[in-house]
Amino acid sequence: MLADKKILLIISGGIAAYKSLDLIRRLRERQVGVVPVLTRAAEEFVTPLTVSALAGVKVYRDLFDLTDEAEMGHIELSRAADLVVVAPATADLMAKMAGGHANDLATTLLMATDKPVLIAPAMNVKMWEHPATQRNLATLQADGIRVVGPAEGAMACGEFGPGRMSEVPEIIAAIEATFGHGPLSGRHVLVTSGPTHEPIDPVRYIANRSSGAQGTAIAAALRDLGARVSFITGPASVPPPAGVDVIPVETAAEMEKAVAAALPADAAIFAAAVADWRVDNAAGQKIKKRAGDVLPTLNFVENPDILATVAQMGEGRPQLVIGFAAETEEVERHATGKRARKGCDWIVANDVSPGTGIMGGTENAVTLITADGAETWPRLSKVETAARLAARIAETLA
Repeated sequence: MLADKKILLIISGGIAAYKSLDLIRRLRERQVGVVPVLTRAAEEFVTPLTVSALAGVKVYRDLFDLTDEAEMGHIELSRAADLVVVAPATADLMAKMAGGHANDLATTLLMATDKPVLIAPAMNVKMWEHPATQRNLATLQADGIRVVGPAEGAMACGEFGPGRMSEVPEIIAAIEATFGHGPLSGRHVLVTSGPTHEPIDPVRYIANRSSGAQGTAIAAALRDLGARVSFITGPASVPPPAGVDVIPVETAAEMEKAVAAALPADAAIFAAAVADWRVDNAAGQKIKKRAGDVLPTLNFVENPDILATVAQMGEGRPQLVIGFAAETEEVERHATGKRARKGCDWIVANDVSPGTGIMGGTENAVTLITADGAETWPRLSKVETAARLAARIAETLA
């Protein structure tokens, strides 16, 4: 499956660098050509001699090495591979990537490459959970960087939690998915995301506080498993991920039409926070405020129920239809009722009360409602929540 592929492997400085040695060995067993690049910090954990011996080629280390530049300049090096893999990807290197730094060989290669990039994060749990790391992760995913892991477990520092670099078989599976051999390869998945804006007049509109971060993360996670993703997004504050088919919309009516046009699909995930109502008497010109005027009256009508429409389709219904329920009280009860009313297969429910910080934030705490009951997930980053959901979708569609 991977035979004759060429991978540029960037190893950064963390204790998980020892796993990169096994990764090189496993890739070589699959007839993959591996060109290794070591950061200065990585050399504190693995030696260039060991890496070179396993890869069977020289190790690149210095941006200003005259011999290396004469033999293969860093621009050519960045583009000679089919895929760039960063394993481990430390918090520091992820921050540099998100900020567009290019002050050493590794970051310069990452800036100069025109090939897909896959990172395997590895760091202390608190570093992984830090808002800065989560912001950087969201930026990288929006830029089209693919992510595998991290896993949860005991760490070298003695702490426990998410931050362990994924095991080598998981990284190889992610590499295969990048080349179109993932568990969702050949599958078409539709994802809606973001808020809708329902106009009052050409200037004002009705909306909600959805950032689109969770829908964006879900689209990226499905893409990373090999799916073709149709991403229908309202005017979100989070940019859409690269590598998916982006269909921008403004209103619920536009989203309904875009969903219909994107079908058929194997699965449909309705993560958008669609406005329940729109203004039936929206003004064609800006409504002016004048002294003594009677306050304007807004006539509301219901917006189309996109989730119910798709969930209750006959022929052409996606195999898996997933809705979202943003609640502020009795989350499980309301979400269970919503699943029954809409006719969808799953509901992903969460508490978006102001005190939770979930709506517009970087984390989520969801309960998955299925025909088998309710399954409560721990509070995770929205990226990790998306990865769990995408993995469950892949299992169900298999």
